[in-house]
Amino acid sequence: MLSALIWIPAIAALFVGLSPRSWPPAIARNLSLITIAITCLLSGALAIQFDALEPLTQFRETLPWIESLGLTYQLGVDGLSLPLVIINSLLTWIALYSSPKDIQRPWLYYALVLFLNVGVTGAFLAQNLLLFFLFYELELIPLYFLIAIWGGARRGYAATKFLIYTALSGILILAAFLGVVWLTGAPGFDYDSVRTQILPLSSQIPLLVLILVGFGIKIPLVPLHTWLPDAHVEASTPISVLLAGVLLKLGTYGLLRYGLQLFPDAWAVLAPGLAIWAVVSVLYGAFTAIAQTDMKKMVAYSSIGHMGFILLAAAAATPLSLLGAVFQMISHGLISAMLFLLVGVVYSKTGTRDITVLRGLLNPERGMPLIGSLMVVGVMASAGIPGMMGFISEFLVFRGSFPVFPVQTLLSMIGTGLTAVYFLLLVNRTFFGRLPDQFSNLPPVLWSERLPAIALAIVIVALGLQPSWMARWSETTTTAIQPPRAAIATVSHPFPTPSTAPTPTNTL
Repeated sequence: MLSALIWIPAIAALFVGLSPRSWPPAIARNLSLITIAITCLLSGALAIQFDALEPLTQFRETLPWIESLGLTYQLGVDGLSLPLVIINSLLTWIALYSSPKDIQRPWLYYALVLFLNVGVTGAFLAQNLLLFFLFYELELIPLYFLIAIWGGARRGYAATKFLIYTALSGILILAAFLGVVWLTGAPGFDYDSVRTQILPLSSQIPLLVLILVGFGIKIPLVPLHTWLPDAHVEASTPISVLLAGVLLKLGTYGLLRYGLQLFPDAWAVLAPGLAIWAVVSVLYGAFTAIAQTDMKKMVAYSSIGHMGFILLAAAAATPLSLLGAVFQMISHGLISAMLFLLVGVVYSKTGTRDITVLRGLLNPERGMPLIGSLMVVGVMASAGIPGMMGFISEFLVFRGSFPVFPVQTLLSMIGTGLTAVYFLLLVNRTFFGRLPDQFSNLPPVLWSERLPAIALAIVIVALGLQPSWMARWSETTTTAIQPPRAAIATVSHPFPTPSTAPTPTNTL
């Protein structure tokens, strides 16, 4: 089943990319939508069969590949990767559905989006360090071309900057993986065969620093973030959905999987510094977002701040904070995707994203009342209003991190308040007030443009009201990820554990 999630879209991408250009473009679009719909169904079947009480990797697949290099085709899924695999399929389908039907060079475009899905899914499922690196680098190629060809006026600059930063990220991660295998004397790059605990801290810390910086670029964390706003502003709306909703999660997933889990002792040493780094990213992202006048750039900087919450949770490394980190990855993916979709609709109808120009779009007669209402829902979710998924994720992060890093947690909570500030500025200036004459005859918003955001809003509210639907997949796995550390605090889980499940150990 795991191989099917990778190879079905890969084969479809090759077919679409090599198809005769004389065929109608609708064939490429429909075939891509059907392919990703199949992966969505497979992801759902995977979730149904997944044993939520088992913390170890499930559905393992292993095939020898290049044994002389220690590279094996080894796949697996656990409570950390399963939600990310599902959201990758969901947001890829939404991105394909939201793509313009008259897009230029459609065969190449849809093939690249399918290849992007392959790279991300493979990275989340890989159980071999070198295999993870190959998938991690694979997604770089299609995303570069998706920005460089279908982006905005400065797309070449943004795509090149993204390429340089991400290539540097890959180099640092590969160096860390090579160092791990060389210093530990492991027979290969299989995740289970690596025993980093045998290394002294003097060797663990430099390797962990390489991983932190490498994945910190991908997340991105301040000051490694400068590629992200440019990439978002120049990328088309569907690509921004994938970039914020899925691609950034490769960095946070890598921190947990290859940082915290491989180097628990070194992680405990660096954790106070990581908590400070998280605060800097949260506050910088929030204050910079307040200063923006471009709606898309404001949402982009908000992503930097919200990614800082995940670093704070990972630094604290309590079972509750790690569960919050997984929730934050999923909630940010859904919420940011929804916001970028709505910003894209506003831009397509008005021709601008400048909040100093836009006014009165909530006008029920000539404006975009439903788009404005959905924007309010997305803003409330991002600001952590109760009843939304964003509240659950931030509550878990702060509740789990406070006993370990109380000062850093309180400072990060300021970022949540600032989120309400800059998004209130966006909504107030863009959707309220008197509609200017220049926007009095806006093209109608089609239902096909509304449905993706409506679907995401329903999921965001549903998981905000019933978070245990997702928590049950990840709670056992995050409870098992505990670095050795002196007993600092006892943090209880807010969700009931099934009576047949082992009682989580919440003492650090």
